[in-house]
Amino acid sequence: MEKYSQFRDRGSGISPFIPSSTPSSTLSSLLHVALFLFRLPLFLSYSALFFLFLDNLPSFLVPQVIRKLLLWTFLGIPGIWWVDLQLDGVKRGSLSQQPSSRFPGNTNRSIIAAQFTSPIDALYLAAIFDPIFTVSFPGTRKVQRVSLLRAILLALSPPSLNPPPVQNLTTLRALVEQYPHRVIAVFPEMSTTNGKGILPFSPSLLSAPANAQIFPVSIRYTPPDITTPIPGAYVSFLWKLLSRPTHLIRVRIAEGVSNNSAAATNGDGPAHAIEDTLGEEADGAPLTSEERALLDKVADDLARLARNKRVGLTLRDKAAFVSAWNKGKK
Repeated sequence: MEKYSQFRDRGSGISPFIPSSTPSSTLSSLLHVALFLFRLPLFLSYSALFFLFLDNLPSFLVPQVIRKLLLWTFLGIPGIWWVDLQLDGVKRGSLSQQPSSRFPGNTNRSIIAAQFTSPIDALYLAAIFDPIFTVSFPGTRKVQRVSLLRAILLALSPPSLNPPPVQNLTTLRALVEQYPHRVIAVFPEMSTTNGKGILPFSPSLLSAPANAQIFPVSIRYTPPDITTPIPGAYVSFLWKLLSRPTHLIRVRIAEGVSNNSAAATNGDGPAHAIEDTLGEEADGAPLTSEERALLDKVADDLARLARNKRVGLTLRDKAAFVSAWNKGKK
């Protein structure tokens, strides 16, 4: 992939936009074809049933327990049977002994800052936390609330360099105040990678209130080929998802941090874009040292949990890479 060398991070040499692949033998390929043909109609039928009907039913008809069971059925169809979930710094087997404050949940005001690599990210987070999903944008603290289906499709969408009209946006503070007993999910990288690097963050986390905990959450897959750094790869994603016998999800959750700068700015004041975020201002003012420290802390935690590094490639770099990749395929 030397022709894409300009899209390697200069410091680490990481290429976060190259799709991952897993080699297979002729015999295993036959098994993959059989599994794919068996699972595809089941997966598509269940998807249509869930998103067109079940997902639109009121909560009193579909309680949270039933909804999570439906979502786990969704995950079970492609063979996602087991999830390795660990809290950072907590020994295996002692999760039940940890206080509720160490885990994002409905009992405390929680915001998840999740690594963004695959459509399965949103599906898994919905099955565990039932969060309110948001979309972040470069250069602004504001976010857009979206549905579960939109969050899933976002992982296969082109990078969005410009936010929508301001009337369609809100802040994390407003969402936390409106839904104090719901988890809020944020994808601060704004676009997907292959899981090998953490992209520069949107300033959206800076609109979190000081009384909310921000939990960095790393989600990795084995095999890693169900990551979707290339937008529009629906057929390729479905093939890799449905043709493998099983998929393993490794989830690591860091200790929550607070946005101490929100006490001074009320959580929704102006911010200046960090150097890695397209080189533009965020809402017209520079970041304070506390705000920079918060974004760096969450990004560093995500990189450590995922056992990779932060990269300096931006959304503009990804858009340029996607253009070059599509031209190369043609």
